[in-house]
Amino acid sequence: MALIVQKYGGTSVGSIERIKNVARRIARWQAKGHRLVVVVSAMAGETNRLIALAREAQSHPDPRELDVMLSTGEQVTIALLSMALMDMGLKARSYTGAQVKIVTDSAYTKARIVSIDEARIRQDLADGCVVVVAGFQGVDDSGNITTLGRGGSDTTGVALAAALKADECQIYTDVDGVYTTDPRIVPEARRLRTITFEEMLEMASLGSKVLQIRSVEFAGKYRVRLRVLSSFEEESEGTLITFEEDENMEQASISGIAFNRDEAKITILGVPDRPGIAYQILGPVGDASIDVDMIVQNVSHDGMTDFSFTVHRNDYQKTLKILEPVVKHIKARGVESGDRIAKVSVVGVGMRSHAGIASTAFRTLAEEGINIEMISTSEIKISVVINEKYTELAVRVLHKAFGLEQPG
Repeated sequence: MALIVQKYGGTSVGSIERIKNVARRIARWQAKGHRLVVVVSAMAGETNRLIALAREAQSHPDPRELDVMLSTGEQVTIALLSMALMDMGLKARSYTGAQVKIVTDSAYTKARIVSIDEARIRQDLADGCVVVVAGFQGVDDSGNITTLGRGGSDTTGVALAAALKADECQIYTDVDGVYTTDPRIVPEARRLRTITFEEMLEMASLGSKVLQIRSVEFAGKYRVRLRVLSSFEEESEGTLITFEEDENMEQASISGIAFNRDEAKITILGVPDRPGIAYQILGPVGDASIDVDMIVQNVSHDGMTDFSFTVHRNDYQKTLKILEPVVKHIKARGVESGDRIAKVSVVGVGMRSHAGIASTAFRTLAEEGINIEMISTSEIKISVVINEKYTELAVRVLHKAFGLEQPG
């Protein structure tokens, strides 16, 4: 008899009928003898509706009060799902994050989990209950309601699985697993049977929206067996996110092609090549809580160099404004920038033992006339910045070049 934590996203519980479908799925798992803890998100669209209401009341909603309001979305879902389970004759009990109790820090709207008291959940499981927990939320040491940020229900599910030492954490979404790339761009994309935590972390950070990156980090840290499944398909085994030493892991050199269109590139021209210059440029950007992604500094000529980096497109204009006094202070020649770029990445733990991955990627893009503006590499990924208009072409040709298409 396994202890399983299941998480269902907003689309999975988007209507009463879908909530009843989830209840029927849970009933089938319990009928097999499994003990179940179920984490749910707010119904599809509900969080956006609440945010819009908050902005009508206050132009910049107070973070504490926003969390108080946003947490109600999941509270509705846990009650409805518990009712649906009871209607089928199952014992069920719902808990908010505060009731569990899931303790977080006090960073409203983006809190991090500090600890979980799983005693009440264990008692309910022993009594034969299905335990239904509100995702995305917790409570700080002072009793204030907090939320974990977008996609936080994934993190709640994984954290509960870690605390309970569950046999598996199953993340149910509107897709049936992790694919070699977005099937909407490459119809031949293949669902992966397994993928390592390292690869999933890279895919999540590079643009794959299947799992929230924090949930993958949590699962890797506490060695939680994690599986992505579809809420709308019964038979699919989904994708198991596992550890590299797992002997059943697929032995492909490349697991997937990730991409992200939300990038902007900034180049400061004619920068004096002296110690500390990178900090002088990026220090003020970091102080404004703007994340810098890729960084390239050209070879120095006559004591001057060009310094390029990328930021999220939403931070583009803010970053340019911050840099105006910096550029004058360091006596740089000027700034070139653009937000019509994309990052395309080749990901795979097999790169460690397979030579020629980078040359294959670069040759494939060159044959299509796609210019590479920036390159970043690690042990298991190669990322390039290209003109946004070539994104889909680049993904398709790289997917084919590495033989990731559906066999047969």
